[in-house]
Amino acid sequence: MAKNVLSLLPRRSFSSIPETPTLYSFLQPSLFALKRTNQEPQSHPTSPQPHSLTQDQLSTLETTLHKSLITSDTDEAWKSFKAITTHQTFPPKPLTNSLITHLSSHTDIHNLKRAFTSAVYIMEKNPMMLAFETVGSLLCSMKCANTAAPAFALVKCMFKNRFFIPFATWGDVLVEISRKNGNLVAFLRVFEENCRICLDEKIEFMKPDVEACNAALEGCCCELESVSDAERVVEIMSNLGVRPNESSFGFLGYLYAVKGLQDKINELKVLIGGFGYSKNQGFYSNLISGYVKSGNFASVESTILSSLNDGNDKDWNFGEETFSGVVKEYLHRGNIKGLANLIIEAQKLEPSDIKVGKSIGYGIINACVCNGLSDKAHSILDEMNVLGGSVGLGVYVPILKAYCKENRTAEATLLVMEISGSGLRLDVETYDALIEASMSSQDFQSAFSMFRDMREARVSDLKGSYLTIMTGLMENHRPELMAAFLDEVVEDPRIEVGVHDWNSIIHAFCKAGRLEDARRTFRRMIFLQFEPNDQTYLSMINGYVLAGKYFSVLMLWNEVKRKLSADEQKGIKFGHNLVDAFLYALVKGGFFDAVMQVVEKSSEKKIFVDKWRYKQAFMETHKKLKVAKLRKRNFRKMEALIAFKNWAGLNT
Repeated sequence: MAKNVLSLLPRRSFSSIPETPTLYSFLQPSLFALKRTNQEPQSHPTSPQPHSLTQDQLSTLETTLHKSLITSDTDEAWKSFKAITTHQTFPPKPLTNSLITHLSSHTDIHNLKRAFTSAVYIMEKNPMMLAFETVGSLLCSMKCANTAAPAFALVKCMFKNRFFIPFATWGDVLVEISRKNGNLVAFLRVFEENCRICLDEKIEFMKPDVEACNAALEGCCCELESVSDAERVVEIMSNLGVRPNESSFGFLGYLYAVKGLQDKINELKVLIGGFGYSKNQGFYSNLISGYVKSGNFASVESTILSSLNDGNDKDWNFGEETFSGVVKEYLHRGNIKGLANLIIEAQKLEPSDIKVGKSIGYGIINACVCNGLSDKAHSILDEMNVLGGSVGLGVYVPILKAYCKENRTAEATLLVMEISGSGLRLDVETYDALIEASMSSQDFQSAFSMFRDMREARVSDLKGSYLTIMTGLMENHRPELMAAFLDEVVEDPRIEVGVHDWNSIIHAFCKAGRLEDARRTFRRMIFLQFEPNDQTYLSMINGYVLAGKYFSVLMLWNEVKRKLSADEQKGIKFGHNLVDAFLYALVKGGFFDAVMQVVEKSSEKKIFVDKWRYKQAFMETHKKLKVAKLRKRNFRKMEALIAFKNWAGLNT
């Protein structure tokens, strides 16, 4: 193998035959897949080896190289380095490593090629000049650029030239590059060569860790599907003293399941126990994936069911990937009945108090939903009913979530009714999500139905869904539904209905000009012993003003006036906004006696009043009103008008 490690690289001779060596002989397109740009012209030997550099010339070139690196003049640094190496000489070790590190730090492929070329050339000629950290930096840059071939070529060159560096410096990088390109087999071959050297030369720092061994094992089991290669890696691990972990057994389990080697699977189960690993979820997941790959449905089902028997807490929670593989293969073959039967049998083994999201039924149905097959999920549910099996919440919940996501809220409501009818109870989070989805799609009746079901199910926390419904109805300008909903739930002790809820309805009615509905809500609010506050009155005043019903505002003032007297405020904040609303409406209505009462009360409570606004309101509405005419008809009203004009400054 050592003879061919650089088969990707062109062979060159560095003998005493006169030639002008060029670093660019290493820049092969096969190693760097991206198209080369701004490439320097290839130089060819046209004359015998030039004379050696004098000490002064070498010093000058090294100084230029050093300054170029400091100033980041990459092209000049590369030119100086080439000039030095062309004469079979090398810059000092720190300078050489600085150049390669500098070239590696660039993101462009062209300079990465230069760094690769330099590193390989130094390895071929004088590997002791390279620092481990420099090679690590170059490999990390190759990983970022996703240039797999040069990275592997560099490591193979290290082996060929017996330039041995710690496995940790390069191993993880190659694993990551291999995974990204879906080619762990490439890593496997380098891994095997590294381990051979580690064992033959007894170089401890070249020993891989268990994660690297597992990467090689994964390449054997999942890509090559080769039992002999996998068992060779296991032997290497044994010789190196690397202890396998759960993942190691998982990859082997997958391979043996694919190949149908049940005896070897049984041996693995014994070994897992011998190593003291009690959580075998990963192992069973890999077994299931292997059986799915081979189309062995009987073993898929028996493995899932036996995993429930073997589990310490019978709560396996296999990953989505495992269930997705099972579901895709079953549905591909139209085996809905098989999935339904599997869920039924699993439910018999699962504890009654298992969490919804941990059940086998949930995993299978959720996998259908995640793959956009919610209708197939419902078909499995129907098949379970045909088979007479009990349907747990784990089957229902993913379907409900899918209906929420797809805004199929009417179907979700029917399913909720079915769940309730079977004696099962959804959790608060599911109810909240369903009601929110219904409100978002403006399916208010479904939201109401589910909220009723929620109440009947004796769910203790109703606050979230209650607020969702009320907020949604307000945003959609449906105060009549808000009023009906509030009237239905107001006596439920689990719901904290407040004055602000009534205010929201009253405000919405007033804004829509539906004053009779607003009045009816106002009376209902008082009847149920909810005390109106300043916000309640503000909404009513604004509604009356828009409709020109100023006498109704006068009635409100009389009510507020009674509450403000004799320590009966009862939550009313008689502030600037309420004073302003009353004054403006009462001036527009011509109720000057009440206007002066508001003025007196505001003065008493030291509330600033801007007279200009009410002067303007008077001029717009009562400009032609004469005091002399009022004297004959209503002496009290005349006095109130005079008092107002004096207060507002209209007599000056």
